Amino acid sequence: MSELALQTRGLVKTYGTRKQSYNAVDGLDLEIRHGEIFGLLGPNGAGKSTTVEILEGYRDRTGGQASVLGEDPQEAGLSWRSKIGIVLQSTNDLSDLTVRESLAIFAAYYPNPRQIDEVIELIGLADKADSRASALSGGLRRRLDVGLGIIGRPELLFLDEPTTGFDPDARRQFWALIKSLNEQGTTILLTSHYLDEVEYLAHRVGVISKGQILEVNTPELLGGREDASAIVTYRDGAGQTVKISTDEPTRVVADLAAEHGELSELTVARPTLEDIYLQMIGKNNSE
Repeated sequence: MSELALQTRGLVKTYGTRKQSYNAVDGLDLEIRHGEIFGLLGPNGAGKSTTVEILEGYRDRTGGQASVLGEDPQEAGLSWRSKIGIVLQSTNDLSDLTVRESLAIFAAYYPNPRQIDEVIELIGLADKADSRASALSGGLRRRLDVGLGIIGRPELLFLDEPTTGFDPDARRQFWALIKSLNEQGTTILLTSHYLDEVEYLAHRVGVISKGQILEVNTPELLGGREDASAIVTYRDGAGQTVKISTDEPTRVVADLAAEHGELSELTVARPTLEDIYLQMIGKNNSE
């Protein structure tokens, strides 16, 4: 079996007429390996959602090639669909059914579904199994959405902005759930505007802009992050915040301490994933 769960070559999606058209996806190349969590990042209008919909089999491409779990999603049938799971940004279906009833309905669509009680336990809704979906909080409803997405034992799970609207504690709990699914062998394609979420979960990250992939790398190495200058920040005697960019932060801190003594609010930090991402997007948009 190929090590790749998903692959595209020169993927194109064109909208409009022959006289006036534009490419929402413009020759996109992407590879995702079996067993990894892959974070796909990009601003609104970059082609991210269109790309994911093509990979899910919900939108036809205009050109290029796509292979998902060894099949063309544009031509694949029900047996292929049973191998993928999809968690959309928001869903309002089955609101009048209980958690258990919702999972039972979805389980009936698959040839070899997980046990319903197993899924309820896995998503942390054992004490809400007989509650209606409409009565669940946003975070708990999102857990149900994941349960519906994994009930069929998917090999590949698409997660679209999974923690939008979550409070910090709910997000951390949800991250643990995603980690546990991946540890059980599920490949995950994650889209998110929370860069800390992507950095915590993803093994690799791809940045998309203007319908093309700018770079694929680990969160630690994306955009040359490991070689980026450190920022030394402190508050001077006049109460002003001072920032110094340097490749020798230890020396700078030692020199500052020797000159000024104890420094207020001293920090040393490398650029965050968000800093690098915004820099990449800004540079590409200016070209």
